[in-house]
Formats: sequence, C-alpha cells, structure tokens
Amino acid sequence: MILLRPLWLLALAALVLLALAIWRRGPDAGGWQAVLPPHMRRGMAALGQLGAGTDRARYLPLAGAAALVLGLAGPAVQRAKAPVFAQSDAVVIALDMSSSVADGPGLKDAQAAAAGLLAQLAGRPVGLILYAGEAYLIAAPTQDPATLETQIAVLDAETMPDEGSRPAAALAMAGQLLRGLRRADLVLISDGGGIDQAAQAEAARLQSGGVRISALTVAGNPPSDPEALRTIANGPVARFDDPYRVARSLASSGLDRDPALRSQQYYDLGPWLALLALLSLLLRFRRLA
Repeated sequence: MILLRPLWLLALAALVLLALAIWRRGPDAGGWQAVLPPHMRRGMAALGQLGAGTDRARYLPLAGAAALVLGLAGPAVQRAKAPVFAQSDAVVIALDMSSSVADGPGLKDAQAAAAGLLAQLAGRPVGLILYAGEAYLIAAPTQDPATLETQIAVLDAETMPDEGSRPAAALAMAGQLLRGLRRADLVLISDGGGIDQAAQAEAARLQSGGVRISALTVAGNPPSDPEALRTIANGPVARFDDPYRVARSLASSGLDRDPALRSQQYYDLGPWLALLALLSLLLRFRRLA
C-alpha cells in the first residue's frame, strides 16, 4: 500500500482544528446560544426545543471531508498485471569475481550486498555483470529481479573461467547496456582491485554520458584497495554492510515522478474511499419526524 498524492494528508490538520473549534463552541442552538444563558439552554434542550441529541451530527460534514481528503491522498496497491514500460532508468550491478574476492569471505559479502540492493530497486530495471579478467553479461536490465537473486545466490569460486581483475571491461560492457537511457546507474561491488588508467578512462566516458557510478566495497584476500573505487565513482561509495546511501540514491524510479506512468503501475483506491463521504452527507439529509 502506498499513497500516490500524500501531500493531501496535510488537509487533515485543518479538519482537526475545525473540529476543535466546533467542539469548543458547544452544541448548536440555532443562534439562541448568543442570547440565552446556559441554564436556559440546557432546559430548552431537555425539552427537545434546541436540537437535543443532534450533537454528533455537527461532525458529519467533517467526517465526509476527511473521507474526501483520504481519497485524494491516493491510497493504492500495485497492479497484479501492470504494463511493462520501455527501459528508461536502468541499473546495472557489476560484481567483482576476481580470485581476491571469490576465494575469500568477500564473496559472501558481495552476494549479500547485491541481494540487498535488489530488494531496494523495485520499479527499476536491473542488469547483472560478472567480471574477473573479462566481463560477462549475466542478465540485461529486467523488471524481474527475482531471477537475478537466484543467479547471485549460486555464485562460487569456480564460476568464472578466467583469472585477473579488469573492472575496465565491466565498465565498457555497462556503457553498452546503458547507452541512450534517460537515467542510468552502475553499481560496482568490488574490493577495488584492478582500478587502473583504463578503468578511469571508461568511467569518465560513462559519466560524460550521464551514467552515475556508485560502489559497495568488500574486503579482498589478499587485501586490495577499496578506496580506489572512489577514483572512478561520481556517486556514493559505502561498505557492503552499510549500503543505505547507495540504496537510497537508487531506490526511486522514473515512473514515480511521472503521474501518468505511475497510475498505470498502481490501482488507485482513492475514488472508492471518497464514496464514504456520501454516507455522512446522506445522514445530514435524512427526514426527521
């Protein structure tokens, strides 16, 4: 459940203040409260002459207004069969599978970091690249990250067929996947090994094309230089176990900023909730004997 137009909830504060003002004014006596002393008003109310028993009815219009405000806020659930739009804001995860990562505890850390990112990227197409001495495309950007979770979970030290660490190859492949997209992100999960002039040149080429490069660092065995990732990143860099800044920068999708496209991804329950306002209005129009 999400809210498509949450700023409408600010109107509830105004309704609360209005309800408080009505409560402090006391029961409506058709204007007689301005001229009758309190004991006479109580007596007239006891005789049924001043709308006794209708105190709650004063709040019915406010209840209807509250239902309208909640409806306008747009409570919504994701459509089970939402249309799939052309990729316009993809993310590519490049996972370092060199021996310094794959043969040590860094592999488990890298897998955990990649799985954590996938959980935060709902609504954005995600692709996966593995690299060591060469780069290999595992999946082009897809709207179904569950397939990537399975592939990441089965990685081990025997996955890659070659040795070495060439992040430049991964950067070049990511550039091909992300070329021409309106919003594109590349996330390197690495121990920083192999960052050389070629990698820096590829990173500069990606950044000039509008691609943001972020990184999550893991410990290599033998130790590499995680800080080297900062030389090629123009986005946040964080440890694998503290990915909040990276995940936050990637989480929002371009669909969330376009009301027309967003409405196709979610089923808006607001109109049905706003119908509750009619109930309170109908009670105001009931016929009294």
